[in-house]
Amino acid sequence: MPLWTAAEAAEATGGQVASDWAATGVSIDTRTLVAGDLFVALQAARDGHEFVAQALEKGAAAALVSHVPAGLEGSGRLLLVDDVLTALEDLGRAARARSTAKIIGVTGSAGKTSTKEMLRVILAAQGFCHAAEASYNNHWGVPLTLARMPREAEFAVIEIGMNHPGEIAPLAKLAAPHVVMITTVAAAHLAAFENVEGIAHEKAAIMEGLVEGGVAIWNADLATAPILAAKAAVCAATELTFGATSSEYRLISTRLKENMTIAEAEVGGEALIFKVGAAGQHFAMNGLGAIAVCEAVGVDRAVAASDLAAWQPPAGRGKREILPLDEVEDDHIELIDDAFNSNPASLTASLQVLADIPRASTGPCRKIAIIGDMLELGVTEAAQHEAVAALPSVAVLDVVHCVGPLMRHTWEALPDAQQGEWFETADELAHKVRGYLRAGDIVLVKGSKSIAVSKIVTAIREAMRPKTERRGTE
Repeated sequence: MPLWTAAEAAEATGGQVASDWAATGVSIDTRTLVAGDLFVALQAARDGHEFVAQALEKGAAAALVSHVPAGLEGSGRLLLVDDVLTALEDLGRAARARSTAKIIGVTGSAGKTSTKEMLRVILAAQGFCHAAEASYNNHWGVPLTLARMPREAEFAVIEIGMNHPGEIAPLAKLAAPHVVMITTVAAAHLAAFENVEGIAHEKAAIMEGLVEGGVAIWNADLATAPILAAKAAVCAATELTFGATSSEYRLISTRLKENMTIAEAEVGGEALIFKVGAAGQHFAMNGLGAIAVCEAVGVDRAVAASDLAAWQPPAGRGKREILPLDEVEDDHIELIDDAFNSNPASLTASLQVLADIPRASTGPCRKIAIIGDMLELGVTEAAQHEAVAALPSVAVLDVVHCVGPLMRHTWEALPDAQQGEWFETADELAHKVRGYLRAGDIVLVKGSKSIAVSKIVTAIREAMRPKTERRGTE
């Protein structure tokens, strides 16, 4: 079945169409557009109307526009509306209204995308599960995810984020979830909030979108858990918590085994053993929350726990990999790629993972952290970065290299024995990183996205490739 017919899209948006067409997808980017998509000409860094002709040439079924682009006068493949973003929201609202899927909303200061992917893996084993391919969690990402929701979807996982007050509630109401989950509340985006309590209130606003009879699930270990509980008492019919303390879903213990975490939990007085395909208690904690979500939408707890084992973190979100050192297969380093983003909570969790990984029993094994700036921390940014050097997990590391102006606070606070190098930019370190690595090293790379420490990950992978496979060689 088509995702949108011309008549349906026009009715949903109040727009005008001049011909009959049918779209099988929705796209906002001509680089990833496939034939049959409805191209949405959003205004971003550039005006999407500049790309409408290109989209139609690539086979777009039609384009959603607020004016007719030059050269396309008389085209029958346009859906003309007053405002493109508002029309995209209207499409998302209409898709939600016609859907019979169980809708799940996920938010949190860290772990949103990983948890969304955990839920996708578990629910896809039970039926047709729809979720965004990337972190589409903002004012256009949420309506886009909804507008793309197939009619036949049985489950949908909607990630909802924010960086300013007042963003989450409208998106949650648009998604109208049956179940919501809050992974954590931490000092992220503090530049826009007075304190962490303000962030907790904003995260709790996801509950305002719950449908009648909805379920709210959150981490009870948080200092701000009472704020979440108070909101749930008003907005949710059912309240469930997960955590290491007193919770309906209680995490008892975790242990690392190779590239996974094996967890023991207790639910309703019954033992529950599960594993996640990544190292870290934080992954296990969010996995437990995901199991709670799945049980809330009717999936058997044991089945959910079993299917969760198939999840692995995507690149940039804690994925561990072994990289051979040139052509000598017995010599290698281990890379932990957590370069997608960073804030105090997620950095603390990642450093703990590095600290907890057992050292090799034979040969040298250094633990090295390469960490970049954490952004949007407001007036606390200097203190938050300096505090990283005092974390217990950092004390067991061998070397810490720092990237970015703010990370200089961390670097200067490190003991001399652990103080590696400090660089203003990721490019500077990327060009030198091979000289800092040797066989047996375990290396974590983490930083906020705009600091671009992903370039360092790329440089490490490139340096570790056999010489005959590297770019520019024969």
